[in-house]
Amino acid sequence: MKEILRVDNVNKHFYEPEDFHVLKDISFSIQHGEFVSLIGKSGSGKSTLLYLLSTLDTDYQGTISINDTVVTGLSQNALAKFRNEYIGFVFQFHFLLPEFTVLENVMMPALKLKKYSRNNIEEMAMQKLELMGMDSYAKKLSSKLSGGQQQRVAIARALINEPLIIMADEPTGNLDSANTEIVFDIFQKLSQKGNTIITVTHDADFAKRADRIIEMVDGKIPAVKEVV
Repeated sequence: MKEILRVDNVNKHFYEPEDFHVLKDISFSIQHGEFVSLIGKSGSGKSTLLYLLSTLDTDYQGTISINDTVVTGLSQNALAKFRNEYIGFVFQFHFLLPEFTVLENVMMPALKLKKYSRNNIEEMAMQKLELMGMDSYAKKLSSKLSGGQQQRVAIARALINEPLIIMADEPTGNLDSANTEIVFDIFQKLSQKGNTIITVTHDADFAKRADRIIEMVDGKIPAVKEVV
């Protein structure tokens, strides 16, 4: 199986109000198509690590490689292009634009990438919404949806550019058990189709059903657990 992400000796400090060593000598790799859960207590560093992996935070020591590209040290413009092409994001708060329709929200990352025509992008967006069971809501304002529906639209948006990796930060944190189950099933199917899923979660039941658990303790990874 191909390695899709590698982290080598990553350290991260926060300097305000005083020096705090938040990530300590982090090293691990993730394979193509893996579904990985990052877990740990609040303050363990898991969300900080995810933001480094996503290339949204570049202030660290060490090396991060994604899809055979060393992203450490790339310019902000190069990183923005790389993110838009290879990484899809799903957050606890979906960040849909309320004044736009469901379809328009899903189309936005592809319009920004400028790789396809608007007609093609609209067709792609409808396919992603259909995958989420949300195609019948395409013309509805995103603000008129329930929380679970909005999160499914956010996942469709994350998929629009066919990313290699989907990174999710507490994607079920605001969802009830039924919608949590829907989101897990979606991620599992995406992983089976070849997408790599990396998700930070406090939900132990959600985490243990992933392919692998990476547990963080006080900014370190003491062990990597395989799910059996």
